[in-house]
Amino acid sequence: MKAGVLENGALLRTEQGTPQGGVVSPILANIYLHEVLDKWFNTTVKPLMDASCSLVRYADDFVMVFETQRDALRVYRALPKRLARFGLQLSPAKTRLLHFPRPWGKDGGNDTFDFLGFTHHWAKSRSGKWVLKRRTAKTRFSRALKRTNEWCRDNRHLAVRDQWQALTRKVRGHFNYFGITGNLAGLERFVNLVRRVWQKWLGRRCSKAHMDWERMNRLIQHYPLPKPKISFRAPTFSKPHT
Repeated sequence: MKAGVLENGALLRTEQGTPQGGVVSPILANIYLHEVLDKWFNTTVKPLMDASCSLVRYADDFVMVFETQRDALRVYRALPKRLARFGLQLSPAKTRLLHFPRPWGKDGGNDTFDFLGFTHHWAKSRSGKWVLKRRTAKTRFSRALKRTNEWCRDNRHLAVRDQWQALTRKVRGHFNYFGITGNLAGLERFVNLVRRVWQKWLGRRCSKAHMDWERMNRLIQHYPLPKPKISFRAPTFSKPHT
């Protein structure tokens, strides 16, 4: 915890807490917040609420869901005091109170929220019901594509087979995390853009290199990238809770 972190080549000592991105950080966050937040929510908060509520947490990221606005406001005001008792505080940039009701009729609500790399939003199912869906958050999508572009640029001189094997692992890893119910279009968009990035940097391997889409399509036949796949199915809450 006192090892510090490297930032722009400079070593910064940490006086308290754990360093951002440190390997031990999520482990300690789980242990600490299980006592500070999880047990408090289940044993103290829930019995005092007028209606149903729930808490979803991963490491130090969490979402609290309340059926009534009154309950949400009560906990929203009490939460900073609870965390302060243990030397913790909420991040103002990541904390907000959001009205997120199920839409009715033809028009859906415009409110969304991001959690664990996904944008949560309401959308119509094939049967015409309003269901909760998730898509890759714009920031996470852009970050993944940027890293892929940088990798293709820096490794464009590797053998095509080696590039293909590395890109296959990257794309498959993306699908394994973001392959959730309702996000198939996002997966398809990602792999299509990866192909474009790969084609661009293959065409810049040398001054004589030329990789038009006719050649690229032939190459893809021999070295196909993974097809989009839903890795797991998430609840859509198609039926209103009572």
